[in-house]
Amino acid sequence: MDGDGFIELDGLEKVFEVRRRTGLLRREKREVRAVDGISFRVGRGEMVGYIGPNGAGKSTTIKMLTGILTPSGGRLRVAGIDPSRERTRLAHRIGVVFGQRTTLWWDLPLIDSYRLMHRMYRVPEARFRTNLERCVELLDLGDLLDVPVRQLSLGQRMRGDIAAALLHDPEVLYLDEPTIGLDVVSKAKVRGFLRDLNAERATTVLLTTHDLTDIEQLCRRVMVIDHGRLLYDGDLAGLHTVGGSERTLVVDLERELPPIDVESMGPSASAGARVVRVEGPRQWLAFPSTESAAPLVARIAAAYPLVDLSVREPDIESVIATMYAGRSAV
Repeated sequence: MDGDGFIELDGLEKVFEVRRRTGLLRREKREVRAVDGISFRVGRGEMVGYIGPNGAGKSTTIKMLTGILTPSGGRLRVAGIDPSRERTRLAHRIGVVFGQRTTLWWDLPLIDSYRLMHRMYRVPEARFRTNLERCVELLDLGDLLDVPVRQLSLGQRMRGDIAAALLHDPEVLYLDEPTIGLDVVSKAKVRGFLRDLNAERATTVLLTTHDLTDIEQLCRRVMVIDHGRLLYDGDLAGLHTVGGSERTLVVDLERELPPIDVESMGPSASAGARVVRVEGPRQWLAFPSTESAAPLVARIAAAYPLVDLSVREPDIESVIATMYAGRSAV
């Protein structure tokens, strides 16, 4: 982790008071700890995935980082600024894309929203034009600039929102589901755009998403939050290790055969490998993500009539589910 500490959280808490009716005239009051003592540092220029199930506290954390919510306890700084006390000052240094909540003007053409933001943020004309041209080109917005926002598809509007968040050159970008509603080609464009932005301008990015391919392709570091607490903070490889994840070797044979006898291939090849599914000539073998596929592939190729094979990486969502299950069992 970068020691810069561009974003700093120390024991951050957010407690909501919830009241519910328990009788005709009685109400019960209870506290809900949406964020429960989270501490972490994000260095300038890092791109970090912040993931967890619905209700884990991700959005509450982001809202405190932007100054929308005030913490109940702990300490929070973004670029040395207390977000809740200096929200206006911080706004000029951050960009935010909140899932399906647009920052664009609903009835105006897309270009008019950008012109309004140009004035709101007081972006110098030359810088505004340069940023706008770059965003329009890389996010493929050229044909959409004169279209009212309400007529845009969800995917088109998401691209429009990402551009809007970047027109004032923010130092940190908070992204909530940035590829929602996008097709495969558009997702690739957005991911490439974010990688270039991070590499060229050292923009700090905190990304929450349910499309875990976003995390795999964009982030070297991932944080997992559960019930308001930080469950994991490290790299993807470490997450797979902690979660006990498995890769899958898909083997296509020349003809239908009994399940591959992994045990007979010796410990170097069989290390935790097992056949999990057989359909005609195709067989699926699971093996630990921490192990190389090479010995297993070599032994199968030598002993069986092999036509084709592929290795499928583990789904991070299933890794996280395993982590949650292990934690709840303690």
